[in-house]
Amino acid sequence: MAISEAEAKTARYRMVSRFANEVSTVIDVAGVKIGEGYFPVISGPCSVEGEEQVIAIAKSIKASGAKILRGGAFKPRTSPYDFQGMQAEGLELLSLAKRETGLPIVSEIMNQSQIELFHDVDIVQIGARNMQNFDLLKAVGGIKQPVLLKRGLANTIEEFLMSAEYIVASGNPNVILCERGIRTFESMTRNTLDLSAVILLKQMSHLPVIADPSHAAGIRSLVAPLAGAILAVGADGIMIETHNDPANALCDGAQSLDLEQFADLMKDMKKRAEFEGKVI
Repeated sequence: MAISEAEAKTARYRMVSRFANEVSTVIDVAGVKIGEGYFPVISGPCSVEGEEQVIAIAKSIKASGAKILRGGAFKPRTSPYDFQGMQAEGLELLSLAKRETGLPIVSEIMNQSQIELFHDVDIVQIGARNMQNFDLLKAVGGIKQPVLLKRGLANTIEEFLMSAEYIVASGNPNVILCERGIRTFESMTRNTLDLSAVILLKQMSHLPVIADPSHAAGIRSLVAPLAGAILAVGADGIMIETHNDPANALCDGAQSLDLEQFADLMKDMKKRAEFEGKVI
């Protein structure tokens, strides 16, 4: 059967492409659905800083309507002198917050030697800096949990899809693609949110596509407007950094919403989701 040039190119992604599967994948994470028709909000602190902090944030975001708790335990930082996360203890605190609130949890893994530590993490995140760590991609292809794969800050959409292909080809079909902004010549924002990538990924792949306006902008006041735009272009969810005291956060406080700001954002997003026909 003859295929078009566009289909032939897409067919390189044998397992993640629309050419391979026209039906959009919906991933169930402890009862929370991510995919076509759903728009769950993932929220929480950039870094887990302590028991009181993470539980307070988890309870507040759940009350506001968030469905999944994010929190960094292992932190890849540009400077070796910056806070590197609470590591294994941070994962234990996330698990505690999960038991306290019932929220599924997502956290970033740094390398394949840490896989056993992530046994209670509901979604394992591959961060932007590890998007082309092919040994790690193949390793998480062998785990049972869904994988949230972030686009690298200087990677093409094709490279992004091929990284997802590594995971799926290694045995794990449950991959969530996350557009988190790319590095451009613009210096007034942390990165540049590529909304066209969200649209194109939805057209090219059957996998769920979410976006992260916090890392894309790096500026708190831009997060809510970008969240609305992400919903409008057809994404399947958002990931937002929220902190109970952003001014004193150990990591990325400038882009984190406080709990009241997050509650206000959720009120707006619920209205927008209803208009767009999405379940938030």
